[in-house]
Amino acid sequence: MNENAIQVEHVSKMYKLYNRLSDRLREALGMRVQVREHYALKDVDFSVKRGETVGIIGTNGSGKSTVLKIITGVVSPTSGQVKVDGRISALLELGAGFNMEYTGIENVYLNGTMIGFSKEEIDSRLDEILSFADIGDFVYQPVKSYSSGMFVRLAFAVAINIDPDILIVDEALSVGDVFFQAKCYHKFEEFKKQGKTIVIVSHDLNNISQYCDRVILLNKGTLIEEGEPKRIVDLYKQILVNQEEKKEQKVLIRKQENCVYGTPFDRPFDRNPATLEYGNGEAEIVDFTIEDARGLASNTIHKMEDFTVKMKVHFHEDISEVIYAFSFKDIRGTEITGTNTMFERIPVEPQKKGNTQTITFTQKMNLQGGEYLLSLGCTGYKSGEFVVFHRLYDVCSLTVVAEKNSVGYYDMDSRITVE
Repeated sequence: MNENAIQVEHVSKMYKLYNRLSDRLREALGMRVQVREHYALKDVDFSVKRGETVGIIGTNGSGKSTVLKIITGVVSPTSGQVKVDGRISALLELGAGFNMEYTGIENVYLNGTMIGFSKEEIDSRLDEILSFADIGDFVYQPVKSYSSGMFVRLAFAVAINIDPDILIVDEALSVGDVFFQAKCYHKFEEFKKQGKTIVIVSHDLNNISQYCDRVILLNKGTLIEEGEPKRIVDLYKQILVNQEEKKEQKVLIRKQENCVYGTPFDRPFDRNPATLEYGNGEAEIVDFTIEDARGLASNTIHKMEDFTVKMKVHFHEDISEVIYAFSFKDIRGTEITGTNTMFERIPVEPQKKGNTQTITFTQKMNLQGGEYLLSLGCTGYKSGEFVVFHRLYDVCSLTVVAEKNSVGYYDMDSRITVE
């Protein structure tokens, strides 16, 4: 058996862009017209192993949906080829494969037949599909009367309960409510345990980090990088602020190692040598530390005690609108919590070149006992545009010591009485 469920081999997809709608007809009649070529995908090459859960991320227009349509056979590539080993069930654009005039039940049979199931096979799965969708008597109404949430519930119920070898999902879960999303991700976990292959396109980086074994990053039709979720999500964040770190040209961060910006913070713990660092350098995070409830510098904090994150920022240019931020991730790269001066509505005065500011965040440690990673940021706005001045991702580790843990990422500090 082939170890790869999906192989995308040097796939490109080119669309012709016409200046006028009539130019398409004129070209079909053999007339010369002005045409621009737009490549939605350019020589994209990757594979998905059987049993893997792979996420595909990228900015809008990066080619994510196009590559899924080619994998599922909805669109043909201009060049290259795709090999699929196994039966695919896909949930692409909302409504794809549904007849708006048919009832929900009729569309269940229509979609099942398109995937390759017989009526008898769909009959045997119907109760499970309807239970998962949970839209009541609306299954007997034309789907054109459905809300977007009802629509996606039924479409996903069909896709995931038909028992495919490969499940493809493109952003559809963003339409459902939080309870339905939780049910879908629980189903993903079941699929993974069964050794099925899942490919997800999503802008939800937390879910990508939590559920995917590997992530593929696309940008402007090109495959930038693929690998473990945390590293690829960090790279994607750089692209979001137009600060992609290329192999041949590192992002310039102005370093002034010999310049002392006031008294250095006490920091008895090490900075992560693999810190992801980028920004335009107009402001620079020159120092940082963590302090426990007694005011002692430490990256070991007791649960339910106060602690402080401090950073010092020096300004190399005049900046009128500044935002300071910190956040914590778990060791898988999932962002757990964080805040910034904009969220907290803390006014920050415009800063002049040469200024240095100390920023202190103080709060109670509600995270469960475990290991976390601290990230720091100095961002803001220039001429109405969001700008990253300096970011330090995963700058150091932090250990939370707990006498007891509860469920999930953080403790709600519940007070319980039993009478």
